[in-house]
Amino acid sequence: MSSVDTSLPEEITSVTDDSSADGLSKDVIFELLKNRRRREVLSYLLDCEGTVTLSELAEQIAAWENDTTVDQLNSDQRKRVYVALYQTHLPKMDDAGIIEYDQDRGLIDLSDNADLLVMYLDTETHTHDRWDRWYAALSLAGLLVLLAGVGGVPVVGAIPLSILSVLVVGAVCCLSAVHVVVNKRIQRHVDGKLSRIE
Repeated sequence: MSSVDTSLPEEITSVTDDSSADGLSKDVIFELLKNRRRREVLSYLLDCEGTVTLSELAEQIAAWENDTTVDQLNSDQRKRVYVALYQTHLPKMDDAGIIEYDQDRGLIDLSDNADLLVMYLDTETHTHDRWDRWYAALSLAGLLVLLAGVGGVPVVGAIPLSILSVLVVGAVCCLSAVHVVVNKRIQRHVDGKLSRIE
């Protein structure tokens, strides 16, 4: 029976030995992300947004790897992923401070440093920038208001077209101002994360 190498790469060991470190080096981040299963662990934990069990995590990753559902997995498929997560991937991620892994109880949760890896993942979970929908909705609403004003629809038709135009343009300006403020906050948040990467 072959033994599984559970030793940590030097980059991760050097970080975990320094308990005062508030961040991670790019070497550690890329070392952790180079393995597909570790990326899948992050994706699953991000979707769950809470503590999960090793069994459910292993089952879902096995289902993804075998392009099937959890119900259709066989025991070998489950066991192969379970053992690899239990012995190798989860301890490495825990030692690097990416997850909190209670090996005795089989419980896993994201830790504070997980956000440093999420920015490198191509997931919809960590980016919900849907300003295009807001602009499209506002443009459509503005067009309908202006058409209602031109068409003489009661109430709206009584308002001069110049005032309606100013209201529509003002609404677009307000949305743009909110967009700028939100983007600045997001940028400060990203800059804060990047400052924790050595």
